[in-house]
Amino acid sequence: MAGKIQLNTINNANVYIDGNCLLGRAEEFKLPTVKFKMSDHKAVGMVGAIKLPSGIEALEGDIKWNSFYQDVWGKLLDPFTSVQLQVRGSLETHTSQGRIAQVPYVVYLTASFYEVPMGDFKQNDKAEFSSKFYATYIKQQVNGQDVLEVDAMANIYKVNGVDKLDLYRTNIGG
Repeated sequence: MAGKIQLNTINNANVYIDGNCLLGRAEEFKLPTVKFKMSDHKAVGMVGAIKLPSGIEALEGDIKWNSFYQDVWGKLLDPFTSVQLQVRGSLETHTSQGRIAQVPYVVYLTASFYEVPMGDFKQNDKAEFSSKFYATYIKQQVNGQDVLEVDAMANIYKVNGVDKLDLYRTNIGG
């Protein structure tokens, strides 16, 4: 009898900037962490304080490059022009019977780089380049289905396609 446990893995990915494939150029890509701002709330009559969500922290990530690429640096060094980043992976599902599914895992970002390395050099070692960015937009999809969409400039926050700020935008006249 086969077990009912299913495990998902993503073991590799490819990076794109403004639609240009960077296969083999990025050594590591750290996507932003969605971190919620929490405000303390306490009042007379409450036995304790609680924290309530009040927004989202800035979406920050970084890319570790395996070398210097002049065409890429031309985009990274312009903090006034956002770039379209895309990370594409293959989400595999495994059971006791082996791999049973492979679906696309894609994350789209609108980002601006704020820290661009000129390189760290050591004798007989490969130079290291790690650049940092802020994203104003992020959309995560699995097999074409939206999981997360955040647009900080448009007050959009969707989870599994459900707009969590629709009424908020209406209430503030946005």
